[in-house]
Amino acid sequence: MEFELSKQQKEIQKAVRDFVKGEFDKELIQSLDEKHDYPVDIWKKAAELGFIGIHFPEAYSGQGFGVMENILVAEELCRGDSSVGACLLLAGFASEIVLHFGSESQKATWLPKVAEGEVLSCGAFTEPDHGSDITTMATTAVKDGDEWVINGAKVFITNGGPLAGFYSVLCQTDPDASPSHRGLSLILVEADRPGVSTQSVGHKMGIRMMDTAEVIFKDVRVPLDNLIGKEGRGFYQVLEFFDESRILIAAQGLGTAQGAFDRALAYVKDREQFGRKIAQFQITQHKLADMATKIEQARLLTYKAAWNFDQGRLDPKLTSMAKMVAGRTAVEVCDEAIQLLGGYGYMAEYDVERFARDAKICEIYEGTKEIQKNTIASALVGKLK
Repeated sequence: MEFELSKQQKEIQKAVRDFVKGEFDKELIQSLDEKHDYPVDIWKKAAELGFIGIHFPEAYSGQGFGVMENILVAEELCRGDSSVGACLLLAGFASEIVLHFGSESQKATWLPKVAEGEVLSCGAFTEPDHGSDITTMATTAVKDGDEWVINGAKVFITNGGPLAGFYSVLCQTDPDASPSHRGLSLILVEADRPGVSTQSVGHKMGIRMMDTAEVIFKDVRVPLDNLIGKEGRGFYQVLEFFDESRILIAAQGLGTAQGAFDRALAYVKDREQFGRKIAQFQITQHKLADMATKIEQARLLTYKAAWNFDQGRLDPKLTSMAKMVAGRTAVEVCDEAIQLLGGYGYMAEYDVERFARDAKICEIYEGTKEIQKNTIASALVGKLK
């Protein structure tokens, strides 16, 4: 078993760190967070350097790497800044659905636009009345001649809004299917289609730079060819996508935790109280030891999940473990970072309060921590008669 990153992977890490040092301006980031503005210029530069869609094939403007390289990029971006990092790592959110299940035309049309920073990608799964339950959808798609007619609403849609290029929409295409999830299909809906409208979900605790929207589909017509994959297989395609995307969110949590730790460590090594550096107190050292241990635990699980996926193995238990542990680690480490900085930790100028606000989402989206426990437990217990 090899625990060492390859030379190429280390070079990718270094390239992202150099990018962060050169482009993540502290004052700009604080301004973007306060104004809830997307870091458009940084996103465009990240795309130019190949950090967006690094796991896409070269034919679609990617670099042909795997999930492992993609999560290394995500970890370093969030270590540099939790808010900007989240925007960049999710710039292609749900584009993997098109990558793995889409037609050649869908891939050739949309994946290069995502990788090159022309548009953001969106997965439209969650509904106002269903939340974590994606087995039944109120959003419907009905065939009318050579078109689908889509009606319904989705909520908490990452990237939904002015920069979105398309939505991968989970729809009920067979209302008579039993069980109902066998009648779900994924349909690609271009963001500029007549009948598509969006509105912000409102002021958020964290990830404030990122658009999170309610998306309304009112008599939206798209060609039948916009079906992604096979009709009636949408539920299963989304579950397979989650096996990959949850590793990415684990990397988000991991990088956020590491970034908060870095800032706390630098602070306690410099700050003096009672005539000594704070880092000299045993209680501080124990806090640092606990934080570092949690981060390393999360890193091992996240890296293993990414490696496992790249071997062609789907293991929902492992990916859910990685996301659950990394999300919890982000929340706990960021909270402790604030504690180590004391009153300064509560101030926006010192970053860790924003890291803490951004960390919590890692325990919510892409399946709450409770959903992850359900997945893990189901794999352990199996089907009971």
